[in-house]
Amino acid sequence: MNTCIRVFADSDQINRCREDLKSKEKGLLELADVLNLAGNAVRLKILYLLKQENELCPCDLSDILGMTVPAVSQHLKKLKDARIVTTKKSGQTIFYSVEGQSQRIISSVLDLFKLPNSIPTL
Repeated sequence: MNTCIRVFADSDQINRCREDLKSKEKGLLELADVLNLAGNAVRLKILYLLKQENELCPCDLSDILGMTVPAVSQHLKKLKDARIVTTKKSGQTIFYSVEGQSQRIISSVLDLFKLPNSIPTL
């Protein structure tokens, strides 16, 4: 069993950190939601593709990922419900893109891994 043997608690630091977290609670929860959804390999690939191409329809994603359109649509629905992606309708076709606020988070996460310029073999 690990125990804490701290001799002196810096109450100013503890209070400052609590206040800092409290002031950033909404942003941290939003970030956690994005990262939680992007933690699925298929959804991360979809977000990567949308970031690279700006917008794609479910049929495009289906062809690229080698998945059925309904399977891709289920992932897109989760991303849309969480407001990570947005849609634009053109005739009968719905195009998906990364929502503006999520763009920065997705770019930052993908940039951490220094992905090659070409799409990796899936």
